[in-house]
Amino acid sequence: MLDLAWGPTGAAGLDAETVVVVDVLSFTTTTTVAVERGLHVLPFGWHDDRAAAYAEERRAVLAVGRLEARERPGLPSLSPAAMASVVAEAGTRVVLPSPNGSTISALVAARGRTVVAACLRNAAAVALALAGRDVAVVACGERWPDGTLRPAVEDLWGAGAVLAGLAAAGHALSPDARAAVAAYDAMRPGDVHACPSGRELLDAGFGGDVDVAAEVGVSEVVPVLGAEGFRDGR
Repeated sequence: MLDLAWGPTGAAGLDAETVVVVDVLSFTTTTTVAVERGLHVLPFGWHDDRAAAYAEERRAVLAVGRLEARERPGLPSLSPAAMASVVAEAGTRVVLPSPNGSTISALVAARGRTVVAACLRNAAAVALALAGRDVAVVACGERWPDGTLRPAVEDLWGAGAVLAGLAAAGHALSPDARAAVAAYDAMRPGDVHACPSGRELLDAGFGGDVDVAAEVGVSEVVPVLGAEGFRDGR
């Protein structure tokens, strides 16, 4: 039975061969945009001082912060809108740290699981590619100020979109997974902008990121994490 888990603790308890990581605002959306452009995304932990050395070791570009990317267009960052305009050749490796999706992707990969990045943009493509396989889905969520998990409804919608496709392909769903599908079915236009994470980005001047993340079914890429980073695994 296909299951849904939340956050790093939930991800650590999954035994499925393939784990779909969903972080709509913004890691997996940004990764999907990067892979659409032929870039390879290397996940890395958040606020880890080793990131620069890791990027140098892998001959990769280290992503900058959202504010720096806005001031210096063309640089990769966690912003999906900025990633869409990155000036880089296909095949360029980008180290993309984030507190949730990137960190969880690295943790799951370290346990020997295949990691796939999904968001609203490519959920249908991911479900189609993984139909019939041993799969579980992780909704990454956000963090409260004390570091505990804050469930994020946009990740529930993204997970539900993937799970709906897998259910249509014949997968049996756990009660949690069915609840995610029901949440996705109830999603309405404008909801990603109106949810707490969306409002935070809008208030900070990053409405373009929310616009990109809210697009449903516009991408066919299936980012699969391998030695060279997330690449299209179709």
